[in-house]
Amino acid sequence: MSINRIFRQALYVVLDIDLPYLRKDPLSLAEDLLRGGVDILQLRSKFSPGKYLFALGKKIKKIVRKNKAIFIINDRVDIAKIVEADGVHLGQEDLPVDFARNMLGKDKIIGLSTHNLAQARRAQRSEIDYISAGPVFKSPTKPELKPIGIEGLKKIVKISRLPVVAIGGINPDNLPEVLGCGVDSVAVISSILKSKDIVERVKVFKQLLSYGY
Repeated sequence: MSINRIFRQALYVVLDIDLPYLRKDPLSLAEDLLRGGVDILQLRSKFSPGKYLFALGKKIKKIVRKNKAIFIINDRVDIAKIVEADGVHLGQEDLPVDFARNMLGKDKIIGLSTHNLAQARRAQRSEIDYISAGPVFKSPTKPELKPIGIEGLKKIVKISRLPVVAIGGINPDNLPEVLGCGVDSVAVISSILKSKDIVERVKVFKQLLSYGY
């Protein structure tokens, strides 16, 4: 399957297990997310020991495979390689893209976070498969970053040869406006993970994505 098809109208959820408000253990959350219909699941933790992430990643990968979704590891190229995830997502301060590509090989997915137009332009010259762009709106997960807004998102989409995943403060109310920018996918964290009924919340996002704008 081509990268463009993988990301087209996909719901990408970042399962950040460091967040204090999670109502369930990571495995149960992964099961709920995938049962709801998440297309791409990213496992993220800045503080968990590698041994724990390895064990958790192996278990989540089985659930992801069963649901025919895509499994991405945040930041940890080593963990992505040993659990045989579908790819890795890197931040601006993480390992260089060429290092990650050499470790993972040509067949794995590599994404890169971009927070402004200049970063998005530079990313076009990298050996990556997609970029995330944001935060689009003020994000409780990344409060230190200035939102790029709808206009900033439109500019990034316009110059990108790569699939663009919008991220940051996206919820069902502002999703149509975000999709109207021409993004390929949206990534969601708090609007889904804070929900009392994650399965139903995911279904709401999936239905809105299916409409297209």
